Amino acid sequence: MTVNDPRLVARAQDHLFMFLRALHAQGVSVPANKQRDFLAGIELLAPSTIGQLYWVGAATLVSAEADRHVYDAVFQRFFGAAADVLVMTDEPAGEAADEEDRDDETAAAGGENAGEDLVVGPAGGSGLEASRLSPEAVRRFAATGAAAHETMRRIRRELPAAVPAVRSRRRRPGGRRHRLDLRAVYLASRRTQGEFVRLHWSRRPPRQRRVLLLIDVSGSMKRYSPDHLRFAHSVVATCDRAEVFTFGTRLTRVTAVLRDPDVDAALSALAQVVLDADGGTMIGDSLETFLANARFVTMARGALVLVLSDGLERGDCTAMTAATRRLARLGHQLSWWSPLACHPGYRPLTRGMSLVLPELDSLTGVRDLDTALIAVRDGFARTPGTRREAHV
Repeated sequence: MTVNDPRLVARAQDHLFMFLRALHAQGVSVPANKQRDFLAGIELLAPSTIGQLYWVGAATLVSAEADRHVYDAVFQRFFGAAADVLVMTDEPAGEAADEEDRDDETAAAGGENAGEDLVVGPAGGSGLEASRLSPEAVRRFAATGAAAHETMRRIRRELPAAVPAVRSRRRRPGGRRHRLDLRAVYLASRRTQGEFVRLHWSRRPPRQRRVLLLIDVSGSMKRYSPDHLRFAHSVVATCDRAEVFTFGTRLTRVTAVLRDPDVDAALSALAQVVLDADGGTMIGDSLETFLANARFVTMARGALVLVLSDGLERGDCTAMTAATRRLARLGHQLSWWSPLACHPGYRPLTRGMSLVLPELDSLTGVRDLDTALIAVRDGFARTPGTRREAHV
């Protein structure tokens, strides 16, 4: 394998991820901003020896002397002894503290390009910074309460009527004289010595369209993603052809996990599969990954596509816009559910949402199971001024 081999790069990324997880398990705090600095240091300095990699990690991940011994032990376990470690020169402690304070202030401010529909999640991340690595810990979901179970049952009752239907390709016997079933007539005549006693008819009955859910599990969606995933569990339990994907910094197919009849067991298993929960946001890259897979594209063709995200994409939004446009053309209907749109004064003013808005059939405010039930009862109604209206 060459240095640019994607398999080698993926293995290296997984090894670094396991290293950071091991640090956290040993009690060293390595939040997302430290992980980002660690990876940026590797990309910038391109360390060619174990010793150089050691100091990149020590400079970006270790903030207390007590953590240094733990870091040394975990580093040696993952990368071996650093024989070429250099002596670190002393730095004034005040400069490091000032720089850390400035980083905290920048993170709290949400960046210069934060839009009006910015929401800071309970974890402290704005979701605008798309980190390259998953967060430090596996997400734990609280047990589903009795009220939530009741709302999920009501959603399952409403879904069959709300999901758009399409005429089935296969014909079934029908008594409304839609089309003469010559084969059935011929087989029946063989039992009556060739006499046509009764005519048989066939029809193409309606069938639910495929439902595709793309759920944002990044840090800015932390307070909303549990109920969004519970809604996805109801969709998988109700619709015959439902597919669910999560995305943050990577795309993960979770349909099989959500087929567990127990919603809490499904969410518990989901926490072991979705490793980028509560991390950064890479909406455009995740949607491009979906569209690059021919099998996944088949799932979107002619489907009801629901994107559950706040749409906070930082940097160049070209990938997000192009991927959303293609999804809109592939699917029967593209609806975007955003918790920010629940506010009466919400306006999609961020670059990402303002660019994708013309491609959407509807932009709906959904932040929990109750608002999801209202959206389902409305039948995923189209929003004036979005794609269907703009194309008139």
